[in-house]
Amino acid sequence: MDALQVLAEAEIDIEGRMPWSSNATFLCNLLVEGAQVAQAIYKPHRGERPLWDFPSGLYQREVAAYRLTAFLGWGGVPPTIIRDSKFGVGSFQLFMPSNFEEHYFTIRETREDLYPQLRAICAFDVLSNNTDRKAGHCLMGLDDNVWAIDQGLCFAAEYKLRTVIWDFGNEELPAELIPGIEKLVAEVPADIAELLHDDEVVALQERAEELLLEGIFPIDLTGRRHPWPLI
Repeated sequence: MDALQVLAEAEIDIEGRMPWSSNATFLCNLLVEGAQVAQAIYKPHRGERPLWDFPSGLYQREVAAYRLTAFLGWGGVPPTIIRDSKFGVGSFQLFMPSNFEEHYFTIRETREDLYPQLRAICAFDVLSNNTDRKAGHCLMGLDDNVWAIDQGLCFAAEYKLRTVIWDFGNEELPAELIPGIEKLVAEVPADIAELLHDDEVVALQERAEELLLEGIFPIDLTGRRHPWPLI
């Protein structure tokens, strides 16, 4: 069974609520024939705190983020699906075993070999208009990959980018990222568009066009486009 099939078909055993989460977030064990094969993070719709600047249904944006990185061919967001469970419909994201003492700032300082993955996350955040890329949302996986999590506050039509990843500003986009952006300029896949509002789909494609035209990572001229807390 691949990761998406496990997420969709495994028996769900909710272990407990994740601490320090603003919305209801649960760690679940995924069981196949009674044996635990993986874990997942479950974010039910009914557990979302209402926001004035985002519509209800943040769980759909978590899924759209995974589908976008899969379409771009970049990876970096753990497999994520929509599924119903004990607390209603929500997102189920594969839990990635990680060193939770590490985050974007420590990875940046000690793992230059992982800069290509950090650049891909940076480009994804620009495209998805990520409003909340904290350093702690970049996990150092035990598989030696950087995993980007917590993408519920993405895809707004209005420019809202807030991120800790500004280190690549004014650098040319890596050649390996260009084909994915070109694909997005040509088409927003239906399985992504169905999770967003029409104006958000248009804005997503416009951001892809602008990033491709500029050919460089953006910089923050205001000095204020950072989330809080930073980690």
